[in-house]
Amino acid sequence: MSRDLAISTPTSPAFCLPLRVYWEDTDAGGVVYYANYLKFAERARTEWLRALGLDQQHLADTEGLLFVVGSVEVRYLRPARLDDRLLVEVHVAARHGASLEFVQPIRRDDPERTLLAQARVLVACVQAGSLRPRRLPAPLLRALDDRQPTQADGRPHAPGPRDAQ
Repeated sequence: MSRDLAISTPTSPAFCLPLRVYWEDTDAGGVVYYANYLKFAERARTEWLRALGLDQQHLADTEGLLFVVGSVEVRYLRPARLDDRLLVEVHVAARHGASLEFVQPIRRDDPERTLLAQARVLVACVQAGSLRPRRLPAPLLRALDDRQPTQADGRPHAPGPRDAQ
């Protein structure tokens, strides 16, 4: 991805996964270790798929497809610390034949929804045996077209004025 990582978030509704920072997520200073933001983003994308009614293991077993990260760009703005509550969003920024591009803001779950980091992640769909690109599966395309994103607890996501931040 050659373009600059913008700090603005798409205005489309997002899936949002709440998380809490544990000791295992932090470095010796009690600050979230930079690579763990990638783990948070991965968890949110996995739960987003589940909220769409799709299971990665089932897709691998029945259709022989996997999702692999092709590229990641992260901008770190403020630190998350031990015991912080976080909100990890999933926005589909672009849809291609064999890949999806996500923008994933990671915010502190405070009244200001402070933006801590933002990731742009390109995820490719590949054939399990050969790891060659393959078109996104029809169930995923239908889910993207037909369903509104939900929160991790299954409630519909209701975008509010803070979603435009």
